[in-house]
Amino acid sequence: MSDLPSKSIGAALASGQPAAPLAASAGARPSVIQLAFKEKGALYAAYMPVFVDGGLFVPTNREYRLGEDVYLLLALPDDNQRYPVAGKIAWLTPANASGGRTQGIGVRFPADEKSRMVKIKIEEILGTQISSSKPTQTI
Repeated sequence: MSDLPSKSIGAALASGQPAAPLAASAGARPSVIQLAFKEKGALYAAYMPVFVDGGLFVPTNREYRLGEDVYLLLALPDDNQRYPVAGKIAWLTPANASGGRTQGIGVRFPADEKSRMVKIKIEEILGTQISSSKPTQTI
């Protein structure tokens, strides 16, 4: 966990639950997660603008650990294209989290051109909704 920026670790702890290290195979290939957003509201609930390069909350019961690599294959509302993002886990919401929050992971997008374009696309879809005070599955 020491190779992660402290704000990422802090974000993981924001759920009120300790971010205990979870078992993962060393040198394992990144998980591939297909994530399809059919509605703008679901995308809003999952988008994580707290990360400078963008990120998404992914509901999952699978155990991951902070810093683990994951490969997202995204489908956005009203868009037939799939967007690949090779991200890192920077947030954990454990099972039985306080406030009835959904178990899952927050995937931080990398600082590369392809991911920047995905972030821009997401923010175009969400428009002014990004600054809404409506609750999300994230911070």
